[in-house]
Amino acid sequence: MNFLAHQYLSFESEPIMVGNFIADTVRGRELESYAKSVREGILLHRFIDTFTDSHPIPLKSRSRLYSYFGKYAAVVQDVFYDHLLASEWESYHSETLGRFTEFVYAVLGKNQTVFNERAKRTFHYMSTQDWLKGYSTMEGIDRALTGLSSRASFHSGMDRSVPALERHEKELREDFAEFFPQLEEAARKEWNKIQE
Repeated sequence: MNFLAHQYLSFESEPIMVGNFIADTVRGRELESYAKSVREGILLHRFIDTFTDSHPIPLKSRSRLYSYFGKYAAVVQDVFYDHLLASEWESYHSETLGRFTEFVYAVLGKNQTVFNERAKRTFHYMSTQDWLKGYSTMEGIDRALTGLSSRASFHSGMDRSVPALERHEKELREDFAEFFPQLEEAARKEWNKIQE
């Protein structure tokens, strides 16, 4: 899952949102340097990634994309799942996508003292370019994947991903609709367990 889904699955708990956002930039023993509530967000993020990476439905989605993107199929699938969440937002959340993303940027913005340099840099671009709301359109997905392609170590094809995604959109949308409620239920249970 990508940034929007991770924030959605933080259940509007501010420290969980912060931990969930910075998790990919936190390595090994660095975890212990954060407050317990932020650590819980980092651990929840890791649970979400592990659950998604090992679940048969996202694996099926990736297999649909593998012939186009090879090992980068997982990255494309993560970003496209954020598009599917954003484009059907009203089915999942009572707030509009615009209001939710404003809330996310406000929470993360006031907690930047917790961020390391990589997280600060990511937040700057995410908030100034409005990545989260941008995921709702194919143009936004194209920008996101083109940006990721420019930072990839090897040729990924992600900068030309939209035609492949449009070709498989129906099946990917069906995959996501089946998978995401399962992920939300599992993430909520894990969050409750982490807090015990």
